[in-house]
Amino acid sequence: MRAMAYETYGGTEVLRETRLPLPKVAPGEVLVKVRCAAVNPVDWKIMAGGLDSLMDVVYPAVPGWDVSGTVERLGIDVPEFAVGDEVMAYARKDYVHGGTFAEYVSVPVRALAAKPASLNWAQAAGLPLAGLTAHQLLTRLDTSADDTVLVHGAAGGVGSFGVQLAHALGARVIGTASPRNHDRLRGLGCEPVTYGDGLTERVRALAPDGVTVVADFVGGVLETTLAVLAEGGRHASIADHAVLGAGGQWMWVRPSGEDLEALGRLSDEGRLSVDVAATFPLSELGAAFELSQEGHTAGKIVIEI
Repeated sequence: MRAMAYETYGGTEVLRETRLPLPKVAPGEVLVKVRCAAVNPVDWKIMAGGLDSLMDVVYPAVPGWDVSGTVERLGIDVPEFAVGDEVMAYARKDYVHGGTFAEYVSVPVRALAAKPASLNWAQAAGLPLAGLTAHQLLTRLDTSADDTVLVHGAAGGVGSFGVQLAHALGARVIGTASPRNHDRLRGLGCEPVTYGDGLTERVRALAPDGVTVVADFVGGVLETTLAVLAEGGRHASIADHAVLGAGGQWMWVRPSGEDLEALGRLSDEGRLSVDVAATFPLSELGAAFELSQEGHTAGKIVIEI
């Protein structure tokens, strides 16, 4: 099969298009024929060695954790799916090796969900990692219609899902973003505020009694979080472990087919949308990574296989 892989840590210069054997399909796994695979910043950060202290790498390493496609083959004991099923997954495994930027990928059933009819292949590939991150953080904080939620980084890939999911729960949502993204955030059900100097005062102007939930998707904002958090409020971050010393939770998204099915239902109900900013062919994965590294893309970057 065709795949993009690397043999050593580095930048996009280490990526090579190559041919690899089809992945083995263990019990409790399926082989997915990839239609699309989405880019996430963690993909190129891992390639650069950024998670070397956390995850083993087996070379040649194929990056990528987000995927949409069809079930090509079933492993032993997989009654939940059939060959030909349209699926999506956050296909992270316990080590870095056989990722989604390839023609085929093996996926544990625990990570797999049916592709929503409301999403095309590119949108379905863009949902899992970012959508699950937002969903699991808000769930961990017991977010409900009684809450006022502040989303740090509301216009980002994870933050835009956080805004939509908090809004779907019935919560009031305030989100930080640059002014150019304010109109888009209003359309998602958010009251936008500009980040930077004076942020605490701007949030307090909207919520004088403070916010009850803070979802930090950017890091480096703990001082502001604590300044606007109401007494008894809850907060969590995916980017700043310092929250652990301030009564917050530090989270890392987990693969979950069950959670992903829930997100798919919200999409089919018209309450969750996935914006795709750009698509690239497999051979141009390096260019897609470089676009992601610029950090200004409003929407998902997707590789079409």
